[in-house]
Amino acid sequence: MRAPLLALIGMLCLGAARAADDPVTAAPIAPSADPTQVRPGSYVLDPDHGKITWSVSHLGYSTYYGQFTGLTGTLDLDPKAPEKSRLTVTVPLGGVITGSARLNERLATPDFLDTAKFPTATFSAAKVEPTSPTTARITGDLTLRGTVRPLAIDATFNQAGIHPVDQRYTVGFDGRAVVKRSEFGINAFLPQLGDEVTLRIEGEFKAAP
Repeated sequence: MRAPLLALIGMLCLGAARAADDPVTAAPIAPSADPTQVRPGSYVLDPDHGKITWSVSHLGYSTYYGQFTGLTGTLDLDPKAPEKSRLTVTVPLGGVITGSARLNERLATPDFLDTAKFPTATFSAAKVEPTSPTTARITGDLTLRGTVRPLAIDATFNQAGIHPVDQRYTVGFDGRAVVKRSEFGINAFLPQLGDEVTLRIEGEFKAAP
């Protein structure tokens, strides 16, 4: 009985070793909220999970909300030296979502986004300053309607790990920023319609192939 038992143990050990080497059968890496465990390298923004929710005071009576979706971008991430990280994001302006088809069309006009002339906005980070173990201030240039102005984003690291849907290594962040639309030539209905536009940013970045 001893030989068959040893053989069975050997087979089990060999099977476990092969499973560890096989990315298909190996246990997925559990998501981690520890930023020091994030894999360094190049990432691309998942356009299905990259969006900006904006809000602005509507004549003082309410706060109006809308979204930009379908963002694209790249991230070069170095968790051991966050200040060396680089981020570039492009925002398609023509697909703004407000819940009102008439307002969507109004925002596309030259009074606001002028999407026929300026179909996209871009943000390019120049500096990343950690503000806590899981937060950072990202400063860079926002280009909107052909005007370039500095923008600071307060970013929060959520978690990183193998995504359960597509099995790709994914890093997730939230961000907050405030933009003055008048600085980009969007002056319609000022000051009744708010000048400060608050941005809530969500992004899931996939490890580049």
